[in-house]
Amino acid sequence: MNNKVHKLSIIGATGRMGQMLVRAAQEKKDFQLVGLLEVNGHDLIGTKACELFPGLEKNLVVSDSLDKILKVSDVVIDFTNPENSVKVAEEAAKYKVVDVIGTTGFSKSQIKKIQNVSKNTTIIRAGNMSLGVNILTGISAKVAEALDSDFDIEIVEMHHDKKVDAPSGTALMLGDSIAKTKGKNLDNLKDIQRDGIIGPRTKGKIGFSVIRGGDIVGNHSVIFAGPGEQIIIKHNATDRMIFARGALKAAKWGMTAEKGEYSMHDVLNLN
Repeated sequence: MNNKVHKLSIIGATGRMGQMLVRAAQEKKDFQLVGLLEVNGHDLIGTKACELFPGLEKNLVVSDSLDKILKVSDVVIDFTNPENSVKVAEEAAKYKVVDVIGTTGFSKSQIKKIQNVSKNTTIIRAGNMSLGVNILTGISAKVAEALDSDFDIEIVEMHHDKKVDAPSGTALMLGDSIAKTKGKNLDNLKDIQRDGIIGPRTKGKIGFSVIRGGDIVGNHSVIFAGPGEQIIIKHNATDRMIFARGALKAAKWGMTAEKGEYSMHDVLNLN
């Protein structure tokens, strides 16, 4: 068993997820928070961490120096934006720092960059860090594998009104797991744009519907609609802390993993 205390830094520490990650890390005895990073020019740069998060060390301040934070870290957790997360991954690889990425909305080229730098360090990247969603992903793939082409597949996702990417990384993760059971690439199966007179549904496509509103943390449903029956599998998140705890689980797992890119399925041994 790995009982070592790991030096952890949070990227985007004062954001919505960053704050959750800090609080979750404070609950864990196997992590020591050594870095809180924010973007250059942020209002809280230089602020003592203990003023924002009671219980943290008095000499720890919010920083805008990624280089300084990586020098003292064993692992970083990043829920920010694609452009920033690619930069963090590239720099983390130089320092051999484990990088846990919960950011979504990456382009193909950005994913390729992350995969390339994972040759030099351990990277765990997932569209969703929660245990429940990753189990949902596995179950959905099993159901898709068991059903024939008479069943149409639709994925419906709901999130808060501040989320900037669509469909969600989780919805795409679900779709990808289903597409793989058919030996196909999701890009060739996903059906996202529907407006006006679009004609009958194309057989074999995976449809995506997106809902944004209020403070919905994250709800996902996978619908298998066949003649005379429907199978609906769903997961509702009511507390962002589930993502933070999952990310910390990934961070601890990553400390003993070989170099390379991994997912939460690897962390949870669901492959």
